[in-house]
Amino acid sequence: MKLVRLLSAGVGVSVMLAAAAPLSAHGIWFAQRARQLALIYGVGADDLDAVKRLPLVKSVAGFDSDWAPVSVTLREAGAIPVVDSDEPIAAVAAVMDYGYWSKTPDGEWHNKGRDEVPNATLAEHNFKYAVHLTQVPTKPVPLIEGHMLQLVPADLNIPQKMGEPMKVRVYYKGKPVQGATVMQDYVNDPDEAAPAKTGADGTATIKLRNQGINVLMAIYVGQTTDKKVDHEEYRASLSFVIPHLPE
Repeated sequence: MKLVRLLSAGVGVSVMLAAAAPLSAHGIWFAQRARQLALIYGVGADDLDAVKRLPLVKSVAGFDSDWAPVSVTLREAGAIPVVDSDEPIAAVAAVMDYGYWSKTPDGEWHNKGRDEVPNATLAEHNFKYAVHLTQVPTKPVPLIEGHMLQLVPADLNIPQKMGEPMKVRVYYKGKPVQGATVMQDYVNDPDEAAPAKTGADGTATIKLRNQGINVLMAIYVGQTTDKKVDHEEYRASLSFVIPHLPE
């Protein structure tokens, strides 16, 4: 797959350890809000303050149907950041570095590394990625620069009916990864009891849950040499809309 250079945003601004990751943790994805494409931060129905977290968004990128770069920015619109572009976009992507988090014995999380919370029972560095397709791709979804974890359709044609199977592939550091968790409906079923796991070729098959917005989420925990944390956790969403019947 070709590598696409990630454009800087105008915001001013694993080893197979995935099972150890709390599946209730937050991610980012794109979805329509009042006919505008917005960057969402949350989990399930918890649509939290993404504007407050804009300084953590390191980059946003837009692409046309040929996967050529298209200039995009994120603009504050009340409680949500929305995508602005002077050109039509076929896809948009974002990277968020959510920083260091340490859990103390009382169960509380602190936005610090193990160096500042020596009694932490768990310390991790969180990264969140999002890719949204505004139309069915006419070319394979490429690997996007800066996305350490990426979830892509394994086949060019995305099924267009709820309940149909869809094969996906997860890449970690540019290579298919085994053992990644793939959740098939991060918005409506964030506590999915038995999410899919990728095989040796990095693929998994899920069922499309919605005749509307679908938010798939890949989760992977990787080793690190950073002494401030025990591991790095990556969450990468792939979102798209399956259209309903005409009104």
